[in-house]
Amino acid sequence: MALSVTSARAPVKADINVTPLIDVMLVLLIIFMIVTPIIAAGFQATLPRTANPENRPEGPDEIRLGIDRDGKFYLDVGDGPKLIPDADLPTRLNGLYAARTRDKILFLKADQNLDFGRVQAAIEIARRAGVRVVGAITERRQLLVKPHHGGG
Repeated sequence: MALSVTSARAPVKADINVTPLIDVMLVLLIIFMIVTPIIAAGFQATLPRTANPENRPEGPDEIRLGIDRDGKFYLDVGDGPKLIPDADLPTRLNGLYAARTRDKILFLKADQNLDFGRVQAAIEIARRAGVRVVGAITERRQLLVKPHHGGG
């Protein structure tokens, strides 16, 4: 039987092993790199830009209607945008807003290059379903600042 004896003066090694941490971080990075494009793959739209949009965080129970660059409807009720056929949109909106007593607001997210007739048709369907307020979701326009060149 072997017995190991250490002297009282031997320094204690207090290094943290970061290898498992790095392994976990790399796995998470790879997962996010794969999952993020899949989540955003359904709804593709370039949002219109405005100079002074109201900065308001989205709530979990808000209803968002997206219209992508091809004119397809996507309905998001908190679980991500889902493709909705044109014929099913009035029925789905009627079902959602018939049960709502507190607010009847629809947030519209439409591609900026879309024909306005398609947006107008979506607003009319929403109005018939009981929507009282339609809010447009936009992005903040980046203001170009010209550099001032001082002459001397």
